[in-house]
Amino acid sequence: MAERRDFYEVLGVRRDATAEEIQREYRRLARTYHPDFNKDPDAEERFKEVSEAYDVLSDPELRKRYDAFGHDFRRVPEGVDAQAWARAETPRAGTRPGGAERVWSEGAGIDFDEIFGSMFGARGRQRWGPIQGADQEVELELSVPDAYTGVRRWLTIGGPEGTRSVEVTIPPGVTDGQRIRLAGQGGQGTGGAAPGDLYLVVRLARHPRYRVEGRDIYVELPLAPWEAALGGRVALDTPGGEAKVGVPPGTSSGRRLRLRGRGMPGPRGRNGDLYAEVRIVVPSNLTEEERRLFSELAATSTFDPRSRP
Repeated sequence: MAERRDFYEVLGVRRDATAEEIQREYRRLARTYHPDFNKDPDAEERFKEVSEAYDVLSDPELRKRYDAFGHDFRRVPEGVDAQAWARAETPRAGTRPGGAERVWSEGAGIDFDEIFGSMFGARGRQRWGPIQGADQEVELELSVPDAYTGVRRWLTIGGPEGTRSVEVTIPPGVTDGQRIRLAGQGGQGTGGAAPGDLYLVVRLARHPRYRVEGRDIYVELPLAPWEAALGGRVALDTPGGEAKVGVPPGTSSGRRLRLRGRGMPGPRGRNGDLYAEVRIVVPSNLTEEERRLFSELAATSTFDPRSRP
């Protein structure tokens, strides 16, 4: 199994980086590696790696646990001392005198004798006792509108204990690759111990109108030639409902008009932005009056779209 890269290294930030620095680097990398723009075969995996790193480091509690336990932070039980965990993760030859043999899980050595000894003292070293249930992870595909507004879903979860159904509430503003923790919804514990946690990994389905990058939403804005030339305010459908877009006079195809705060909701900060990308559309079947007016404009106007400024 390939070794996972440090989340700070993935985003290219220092370990003491501020929330603003982390968000800025995430947005830059997300635009670089988004599979809609980067056709490199490795771009999609790189985009997922960047999204996972941002989801953890942008959450103060998750970042604190990640700083303490590294990539093991999701499977370390609450209350475990970080220094004891680090000592237990350090490989040592043989077995501990009078203790349990070293147990290997997910490719990393975990000395549970050390861990439970730090939590429960001498009694913890004498016997294992109850063991907390394992964490589980499932992917959940959402449409862009459902991710924007939030939604309730029933999921079927399989595991060693059999198949079960879980109702989950997805909060507004989730992003592609984001992990949502459902405490106590994972695998069952043994000996009366608490169950593990269930982690939902959000995947945004492709949408015919909306494209999402981080928390920013991009949508095409069709304009008639006279709307683009004269400017004005036009209606635009967004995941949050209809919005009015101010079109400056002389707008050309390809121009992006920004609607601040109309992107994905930001539960822990400001909302993303919505960008309306202009596309000028001409009528395919002209009436006689429209043809006359366009002919008059062609005869009167000195504008040459092919001339270079």
